[in-house]
Amino acid sequence: MSQSQQVLFAAVLRLLRPLVRIMLRNGVPYGAFSELVKKTYVDVAESEFTVEGKMQTKSRIATITGLTRREVVRLKGVSEYDNEELVTRFNRAARVVSGWVRDYRFTDKDGDPAELPYDKGEHTFSDLVFSYSGDVPPRAVLDELLNSGVVERDGNTVKLLSRGYVPSKNIDEKLAILGTDTTLLLETIDHNIYAKEEAPRFHRKVYYDNLPVEVIPKFQALVRENGQSLLETLDQYISRYDRDNNPDQEGSGRVTAGLTLFYFQEVENED
Repeated sequence: MSQSQQVLFAAVLRLLRPLVRIMLRNGVPYGAFSELVKKTYVDVAESEFTVEGKMQTKSRIATITGLTRREVVRLKGVSEYDNEELVTRFNRAARVVSGWVRDYRFTDKDGDPAELPYDKGEHTFSDLVFSYSGDVPPRAVLDELLNSGVVERDGNTVKLLSRGYVPSKNIDEKLAILGTDTTLLLETIDHNIYAKEEAPRFHRKVYYDNLPVEVIPKFQALVRENGQSLLETLDQYISRYDRDNNPDQEGSGRVTAGLTLFYFQEVENED
């Protein structure tokens, strides 16, 4: 085993611990997880490890993955586990909250998110939904935000309670985030290791491992305040160029880009 493989194996073992913990909490046994891993090996080998000018064969996939040709054939027939609907719901709700925070039509004289009439009057919650969530019924979006504790409704008035949308009650939506945010982080790390001809993507962290417990609440508050402020600043800029918000935006190609921030904390064992 090479030095790089040893380092990689150690990293993967650390990566797998929280993932396996989540799998076990959801009653997923090793056999089912193993099937997911094998199918992913086949899918990635087929789509990303081709030989230029040649069609990818089942025999080559078997060779580079270490699976048998029979397993490759079987796994190619296994259907994908699609959570696109949950991801779409998350993005839809997040766009509505983002528009509420930054669109002057839905803010008050101080620039803060205004309390909006649901469907009667000018600049209503329904107008907000139609502007940032397409043809989805306003009631469906309102229910999502109410269930997550992001808004509250008093009669015909809707009030924003949180400037960022994170599903707080729907565990399925939270699990779907595992498949999106974690993937984006790993894609960035993969790019920074192997895409040597391209500029590295931004990847930084602040990390200290000997902090007193008493400082944590203050640090958490600082992270929430400054992190939210940074995200709103970036959102204010990049949303102007998003074709879903601005269909007349000119330019070529289609690129997904953004920034994810997350707070981490571990309790260290004292020697």
